[in-house]
Amino acid sequence: MLFSEIPGQTDVKEKLVQLVNNNRLSHALLFLGKEGSGALQLATALAQYIVCENKKEDACGNCPSCRKAASLMHPDIHYSFPTITRTGIDKPVCNDFIEDWRTFNNESPYGNVYDWLQSLDAENKQGNITAHECEDIIRKLNLKSFESGYKILIQWMPEYLGSSGNKLLKLIEEPPAQTLFILVAEDDSKILPTILSRTQLVKINRVATTDLQSWLIENQKVPKDKASLIAPLAQGNLREAMQLLHHGEENWQELLREWLNAILKNGPAAQVKWVDEISKIGREKQKQFVAYFIHLLSISVTISNNAIPDDILENEIDFAQRLIKLASTAQIQSMVEELDQSIYYIERNANPKMLFMALSIKFYHIIKDKMVILVN
Repeated sequence: MLFSEIPGQTDVKEKLVQLVNNNRLSHALLFLGKEGSGALQLATALAQYIVCENKKEDACGNCPSCRKAASLMHPDIHYSFPTITRTGIDKPVCNDFIEDWRTFNNESPYGNVYDWLQSLDAENKQGNITAHECEDIIRKLNLKSFESGYKILIQWMPEYLGSSGNKLLKLIEEPPAQTLFILVAEDDSKILPTILSRTQLVKINRVATTDLQSWLIENQKVPKDKASLIAPLAQGNLREAMQLLHHGEENWQELLREWLNAILKNGPAAQVKWVDEISKIGREKQKQFVAYFIHLLSISVTISNNAIPDDILENEIDFAQRLIKLASTAQIQSMVEELDQSIYYIERNANPKMLFMALSIKFYHIIKDKMVILVN
């Protein structure tokens, strides 16, 4: 992968290129970024840049080393990631799953660890980076490089190492010459402190909305009006942007109108019916719906401050203006906080009926003093 193929993150890209060209690259890096920030892709792009035979501001993308790196088949770039046990594989190592890994990165380049494990048909199995995998890493990195002079390990989600990660401590602290560890993580609090202390942090922020919108238009060939809708909803999460792109035909505005009318006008029976409906659409779409509601509420606050956001659809502005009549800025902030928390619970498989019924009750109490029915 080329740096130029990854949306935004200009400062991080420039920093990494400078570190390589000035020969100041630490032997152990921790790329720390939330889901969908592009941290894994930045690690992959860095590895390709290092082995590229004609690099300048970016890897050339055309030399034999680049072609191998882009297909995740370069012999000096190794990958480590959570795996599961399978029939015939009692002591799994990542090489047992490398074809699955290449397919996953090709088809779902910004997928999260849940997507990865489901692609392996993990069902309820927990992923792990096993002690056997750690031993295999030690074996591979103690071999001589095949082509590039460098040996690179990209380990995705070191949070899944557990105590077996202690096997890697000596190798990380005193690696063979021209050996690079790149750990790609989302939550540093779940990484072994002994490993964390041996790495140089590279912080990866969420992708800026403007960068995300440009990437959707230029790289994904998304029409401008659709990209302007998806980008703010994704909130800097590239995975969420792709989910919205492929499953974004739902009429969230109508669903939201039905919910608010059920809360404020039609009573408990209508609320129960609505909750039953949304509980059937699945976790990802529930998250998208909640994100859309937050998006409209944020527009409402902006409009209430006498500003009309750029690139916002006219029907969204109209709906947001109705929301202003429904609740004050303080009430809207309370609703956003509840919705933000609900995304956290949805991601952790909360019972959707209980979750959305609780939200219905909370929203009634938040806005009951300013009830305005949202008519079509």
